[in-house]
Amino acid sequence: MRILLFTGKGGVGKTTLAAATAAALAARGRKTLVVSTDPAHSLGDAFATGLTGEPSEVDSALHAAQIDSRALVDDAWGELRGELRGLLAGAGIDALDAEELTVVPGVDELLSLTEVRRLAEAGPWENVVVDCGPTAETLRLLSLPEAISGYLGRLRGRGGLGRSVRRFATHLTGLRTLLTDPSTTSVRLVLTPERLVVAETRRTLSSLALRGIAVDGLIVNRLMPAPGRMPGSAAAWLRTRRAQQDAVLTELTSSGLPAGALRRVEHRAVEPVGLPALLEIAAGLYGTADPLARSPVPVAPLLSVADSSTVDGGHELRVGVPLSRSAKVDLARVGDDLAITVDGFRRVIALPELLRPCRITGAEADSAGLVVQLEPAGGT
Repeated sequence: MRILLFTGKGGVGKTTLAAATAAALAARGRKTLVVSTDPAHSLGDAFATGLTGEPSEVDSALHAAQIDSRALVDDAWGELRGELRGLLAGAGIDALDAEELTVVPGVDELLSLTEVRRLAEAGPWENVVVDCGPTAETLRLLSLPEAISGYLGRLRGRGGLGRSVRRFATHLTGLRTLLTDPSTTSVRLVLTPERLVVAETRRTLSSLALRGIAVDGLIVNRLMPAPGRMPGSAAAWLRTRRAQQDAVLTELTSSGLPAGALRRVEHRAVEPVGLPALLEIAAGLYGTADPLARSPVPVAPLLSVADSSTVDGGHELRVGVPLSRSAKVDLARVGDDLAITVDGFRRVIALPELLRPCRITGAEADSAGLVVQLEPAGGT
């Protein structure tokens, strides 16, 4: 089973393209579930049908669902929160403080992700397409399994975990494994050819790479159609706008992103609503190609720490993470780990044993990511 997550800056059309991709897969005879975690609840609007939290049939091989994260919190979080409160109080934490600590930020998004996994495993689906929320919410969603696992790990150090919390911790580990398995899960980023949107897309690529989550392609939506030989001011406006959009996309590919990673969708005069319109969008987007085909060149390498090599008495460590020219990078040692922060997104990775006694002496970026220089702590 493949799980394909669609996200992008709010308003770029990710819901429409997620629905079109799911419709195209189903039209090829593949049992497909498309599910939305976006609080905007617009997936049903794209199909022109009402949706609930359970899969409902849209077409012979296509089902769709809209997750209500608040309902999940009401139904599922109460027991876990009560047990966490008891554990914290038992560890000597004041009752009021324990109450505050169990209000975990983002738990509604986490439960949405848990529900996606449940729906994926409960049905006969060959593919699951997920319409995620806007980029910022999606990045928080995808980072939560790791963050909350660390939170529960600290509780374990305070005296153990209850049965429900242990089960929850095990489930989080499973979610992390699912998200970081490139053979199963990947992200498809949707953007419009505008500089602000492209800048956010670059940051998203870096953030996903830091989390070890694969990106299998980008879709450029609402590209102005070429005016051809159309006369008059309208044609001149179209030519100018299209030239601006092409310039933005050229900047994107010239910064290291392969041109083959971009799929394009032209702007349409009529909003695509309903299955026939979505299939028309998919035909223009994918043609006869498999909608699940990955980009011919990797868009963003997974986080990878290569074996170090000895250089002038020190060592070099390569970290595979895409960086734009304007990326702000910070490196720091945290015990035996290396903390990497790119444009405000942080990831802590374990250093190879050989490098744990070393200190960072410098770093530089190239087309493959970061190269960190280290030398033994006793060096000059």
